[in-house]
Amino acid sequence: MDPPEPNRTPDSAGTSKADFLRDFQACFFAMRRLASFPWKTCLHPVCRTFPPSVRFRRMFLSELIRREAAGCEPLDELYDALAEVVGAEVAVEFYKSYFLPGGGAVSLLENAALISEGTTGLVTWEAALYLAEWALDHQQVFAGRTVLELGSGVGLAGVAICRSCSPSRYVFSDCHPRVLQKLRTNVQLNGLTSPAVGVEELDWTDATEGQLTRIGAETVIASDVVYDPGVANSLVALLGRILRSSSPDVFICSTVRNQETYSGFKQQLGQEGIEHQVLTGGVADVFPYNRDSSIELIKLYKQSK
Repeated sequence: MDPPEPNRTPDSAGTSKADFLRDFQACFFAMRRLASFPWKTCLHPVCRTFPPSVRFRRMFLSELIRREAAGCEPLDELYDALAEVVGAEVAVEFYKSYFLPGGGAVSLLENAALISEGTTGLVTWEAALYLAEWALDHQQVFAGRTVLELGSGVGLAGVAICRSCSPSRYVFSDCHPRVLQKLRTNVQLNGLTSPAVGVEELDWTDATEGQLTRIGAETVIASDVVYDPGVANSLVALLGRILRSSSPDVFICSTVRNQETYSGFKQQLGQEGIEHQVLTGGVADVFPYNRDSSIELIKLYKQSK
């Protein structure tokens, strides 16, 4: 279970009722543990169209009824909402939704298991959320440009960028067949269409020069792709090819789970002739996730001669 979000209430200093409800909805639809329970989120249109998991809604409603019963008789609507999920089958897939500051939400079909079908790419990871927040703060990096995302997974960062940062063209990419299938589903769910948005199979070990030239990326991004030394080898080789063939802006965002693996990745960058700069400074608090995680965003350059 995720750690609880800060317990904000409408009476907290500097927090309006609208802010409180916004923060609550953000936690509910992203399936973060909730510290307080305004119940009408259960009837929100997003919940009807893109419902969180049955298990999460069942837990949420049961706890809400228990808390309401401590003070007064819970509303009938609460029991009706609980009745909908008590007997429902628990599926391996469900939706998570992330509200954008400009309005609307990014809704994604994800898997319950962190690792399933031989891949970690069927869930949203924290570095993707951080990268999306950074993009919202730096829209000029994407506006009017062709953007290539490596290892897109279920598509959180890319959908947020497409919806908020106005790229001229956005290319999602991955190599696992099941991830590509889910990625295409999520792109379609969020109303993104070709030719402005595309999904491509791109294997880092055998991507062709023709494929990279055809994409013509001016900005390249990736998140949570540095988790295995073997994978990092292929990634660094591909990044070297991209930087040698053109001069895009390249950004890699990583949750540092194993310092040895991450340091090895940086060392490989240097051996490939790639310099990096750690981008510091905060990002806007838009999406709910564990901000105690060690997340680092770097920009890559061709090594100066």
